[in-house]
Amino acid sequence: MNKGKLYLVPNGLDFGVEGAAVDLQQVLPLHVIQIAAGLTHWAAESAKTTRAFLKKVDAVVPLAQPLQSLQISELPRPPKGRAADQVNQSQAWQSLLKPALAGQDIGLISEAGLPAVADPGALLVAAAHDADIEVVPLSGPSALLMALAASGLNGQSFAFVGYLPVDGPARNSRIRELEALSVRQQQTQLMIETPYRNSALLQGLLTALRPQTRLSISCGLTLPQGWTRSASVEQWRSSGEGMPNNIPAVFAILG
Repeated sequence: MNKGKLYLVPNGLDFGVEGAAVDLQQVLPLHVIQIAAGLTHWAAESAKTTRAFLKKVDAVVPLAQPLQSLQISELPRPPKGRAADQVNQSQAWQSLLKPALAGQDIGLISEAGLPAVADPGALLVAAAHDADIEVVPLSGPSALLMALAASGLNGQSFAFVGYLPVDGPARNSRIRELEALSVRQQQTQLMIETPYRNSALLQGLLTALRPQTRLSISCGLTLPQGWTRSASVEQWRSSGEGMPNNIPAVFAILG
């Protein structure tokens, strides 16, 4: 029996933003929507948000089966660290691929953006390669790459460093470390934060960075209220511009 494929299906970037009404056809190619409509097996961060996504898909291209009959399996939670937990975790990832081993295609989807990028779904992709299952990435929005492209910072050398420490002194120390690395390698450093801590991260960056360092922030990309601003830290300080604490943002620095 031929194996199914693992499709990496991108999602919109409006997750968690109240009142955001983004037309799916404005952020995803029709070909991607058509593939998503035909999939009957899904691996997802959240079954709830996946159903919301599939309702949008169904409004454009009718689903191959009724929504309630689709199989949506949530990704395993991180292990607690014991050896037994690690083994169980590996088996849990492999079990998600059973439909593909039986010849059914599977869609992997994140809560926002491209799956497996800054996302736990990468472990499922690795398991698929180990099982000789074809992995097919589909075109769609990636907040990280869109923010980098819009920043005007170095797009030839960059790194995504994830979340910074919440504790103020630890965060400032990490920011200075990243700035020094950026200066040394002329490498753009990308980071994100939980939206309600956007202002705290901005304040930390403005406190710890040198005045001449470039800081770019992209907020609410693909949303009607989305924006990107790039300027020196000194210019950011003089502008007094703040951050919304309910919209996702990507922060980037170049020393």
